[in-house]
Amino acid sequence: MSTVSRVTTQSDPTGLHRVLDDATVLPQAARRLDTRRELWPDEVRIRVERLNLDAASFRQLEGEHGDGAAVRAAVLAIVAERGKMQNPVTGSGGMLIGTVEEVGPESPLGLRVGQRVATLVSLTLTPLVIEDGLDGWDGRTEQVPCDGYAVLFGRSIAAVLPDDLPTGLSLAVMDVCGAPALTARVVQQYVERGARPRVAVIGGGGKSGSLALAAARAEGAGVLVGVVPTETEAARLRAAGLADAVVVTDARDPIALRDAVAATGGAADVTVVCVDVPGCEGGAILATAEGGTVIFFSMATSFSAAALGAEGVAADVTMLVGNGYVPGHATYALELLRTNTGVRGLFEGRLA
Repeated sequence: MSTVSRVTTQSDPTGLHRVLDDATVLPQAARRLDTRRELWPDEVRIRVERLNLDAASFRQLEGEHGDGAAVRAAVLAIVAERGKMQNPVTGSGGMLIGTVEEVGPESPLGLRVGQRVATLVSLTLTPLVIEDGLDGWDGRTEQVPCDGYAVLFGRSIAAVLPDDLPTGLSLAVMDVCGAPALTARVVQQYVERGARPRVAVIGGGGKSGSLALAAARAEGAGVLVGVVPTETEAARLRAAGLADAVVVTDARDPIALRDAVAATGGAADVTVVCVDVPGCEGGAILATAEGGTVIFFSMATSFSAAALGAEGVAADVTMLVGNGYVPGHATYALELLRTNTGVRGLFEGRLA
């Protein structure tokens, strides 16, 4: 792809100059991106080592295609067609790790050639070329060994990989590092007002959920409730010691979810939604006390369902969209992993 459909004379820090659509849209909303190797002055090119598909996207691909080879073929087709990894059903992508290959002279990211980094922006807006046919991936895991290149813009975000953690572990944490950082911020706001909020995390046994529980505890929350779908996950979460109460229920059943959280001592002041299945909006709202806060981190969330659902039950709750970025979020999440043995155990178990 060496030609663009719009006349572009200079780069834009948002990556607008890489958009191949006729309409003026940002890269995330674009149908196709320009993936030329040559950099604009404020760009950085990364030699890709591994992709991490977000959970909602991988679950959808696995459910539709089943066979690992078919999942691999589907990912290759998406990237070839769109110049980025953006699941056409879920609209989501993931992130990647790799080595800085070239830095434009005007790049503001502070990166140097040879650094191993994780991109903290979505694959849905990152120009990407896969050069090895994903030959090293069996199509059965979210983490995808890959050889190719990707391009970061002036307003992209990347973090240098730490030396003290395995690469796969770092990637798994950085993929969800926005969740604990925003959870911490919300809990801090309650604590500053003299409250110790009850916090319920739906999907508390997963990557983002376990980190959210650890963050809430670290920032002074009161009772922590972990909501999981199976007894197997409940046993793991109890063993990790991250929650004061662990309940097993289907988060898609709004009444069951409401009652399960209430049975632990009352509705939650803060409810954090970290599951990768649709249909959890109503239950999260009902499980939250009047005047409370619901944080939606799942890419499977329907924000119209959340807004109309809250209105329909006259729920006075503040609803936040977790956009994946809070200043310092990667450093915060990695430190939680280092210092919380329960979190680290859950992550290592998932990777194993």
